[in-house]
Amino acid sequence: MRAELERRFFLWMLVAVTLLFGWVLEPFWGAVFWACALSVIFYPLQQWLLAHLSPRRGRMALLTLCCSVLVVVLPLLAIGASFAQEGINFYSRLQSGEVDPAKMIDAIKSAFPAAVSTMQDFGIDTDNLRIKLTEFAMGTSKVLAGEMLAIGQNAAGLFLNIALMLYLAFFLLRDGPKLLHLLVEALPLGDEREHLLLAKFAEVTRATVKGNLVVAVVQGTLGGIIFFLLDIPAPILWGVVMTFLSLLPAVGAALVWLPVSLYLYATGQWVPATVLIAYGALVIGLADNILRPLLVGRDTKLPDYVVLFSTLGGISLFGINGFVLGPLVAALFMVFWQIFMTEFGHNPET
Repeated sequence: MRAELERRFFLWMLVAVTLLFGWVLEPFWGAVFWACALSVIFYPLQQWLLAHLSPRRGRMALLTLCCSVLVVVLPLLAIGASFAQEGINFYSRLQSGEVDPAKMIDAIKSAFPAAVSTMQDFGIDTDNLRIKLTEFAMGTSKVLAGEMLAIGQNAAGLFLNIALMLYLAFFLLRDGPKLLHLLVEALPLGDEREHLLLAKFAEVTRATVKGNLVVAVVQGTLGGIIFFLLDIPAPILWGVVMTFLSLLPAVGAALVWLPVSLYLYATGQWVPATVLIAYGALVIGLADNILRPLLVGRDTKLPDYVVLFSTLGGISLFGINGFVLGPLVAALFMVFWQIFMTEFGHNPET
């Protein structure tokens, strides 16, 4: 009886201390998560370096980390800095009236009266829609400018998190196999289940970050290039916006380039509008269909509707980290249910 009481008390204390440790690390959850993601993504590169250059794990982990900085961290910082500057400039142009969303919407309404009439037939108040869209554009740009300013003022905190992420990623790369062995030994789920769950974690993380993020960056870059060539204001800003939207299947970058092309048609700019629609459908759109299967693989891809809802839900709960965490939670949910149905489901032979 006493031994059982001690065991239960120990387990409760174990849970309490684990939760307390997680609470202590709460300010650095983002750094910890991205350190894990970087180590998972670049682990195959480290294995190749160990096999072809040197068996010293410490040196190869450092070399792998340097590659991740050159390939991922520095380009993202450069894009973020350009995005911040473009966002602040765009907000200034909205405030000065140089860019007027209301006029743009009025131009589209006058150019496509049949569409306006159809919307009114369905009970959609186009005037109210115009006001709401204008308020949304002003509010979003104001929030964006404020967030970019706050990030700039808190640059020390940003670079601290990046430094902590890289520091932890180095040890995860160097000691990854040992840590995984300890994790498998500690978790009371059964070794086979644990290996399956860890494999799914690595699979979905690589697929989401390496695949979806690369596809999103390519689509955003292609969109920014065509916006620049067509002399559309703030091409870097819209390119980054298209990058984020490209993380969502079924909708993606078309939420930006399609309305812009309609506005160009509405203002009589037929050639740029036609070029933008053709480029968006043939180049930006096909980039997803060509690159995603090559980088992700069809076997590891979740259904598009699961990715869409889990990504939106993840972003709403976890912020920018949610575009990975959302699909990851969805994938683990499906794996747990797959294990349950396999091991505990109804067996027709019994």
